[in-house]
Amino acid sequence: MGHLNEKIDFTVCTYIVFENKLLLHKHKKLHIWLPPGGHIELDEDPNEAAIREAKEETGLDIKLIGEGRTYDSPYTSQDIIPPRFLNKHYFDTSHTHQHINLAFFARSNSANARHEVEGSEIQWFSREEIDGNPDIVKDVQYHALAALDELAQG
Repeated sequence: MGHLNEKIDFTVCTYIVFENKLLLHKHKKLHIWLPPGGHIELDEDPNEAAIREAKEETGLDIKLIGEGRTYDSPYTSQDIIPPRFLNKHYFDTSHTHQHINLAFFARSNSANARHEVEGSEIQWFSREEIDGNPDIVKDVQYHALAALDELAQG
């Protein structure tokens, strides 16, 4: 989906962990290492968008980390899983369009990720490969390391 608004859009991304490694892919337009993500569609909530984007961009089924709750109510009220980070950034260096990004943490039961663009780069990173990596922007490094801190096992 393209931009809904000329100046600002709401997006999601998901930091996916499997066996103490975190998945990043080279963005198909920006060519930088990012977690899978994209625009929130008009007919979905942020949790649905995070799960859909992860599946589209990696082929993985994921489980978002956090607590949601459904209430017995005539309004079918539901607390959705909150993001771990809420970030505002420009889409690119032209500084003409901003994203309000909801960053989720998730686990996968498989390492069999594939990039949505055949032949493009996708990689599971260890903590050591992320920390201080000049090819990964600072906010992605920070969020990725936080995800590994929270979700790494043993």
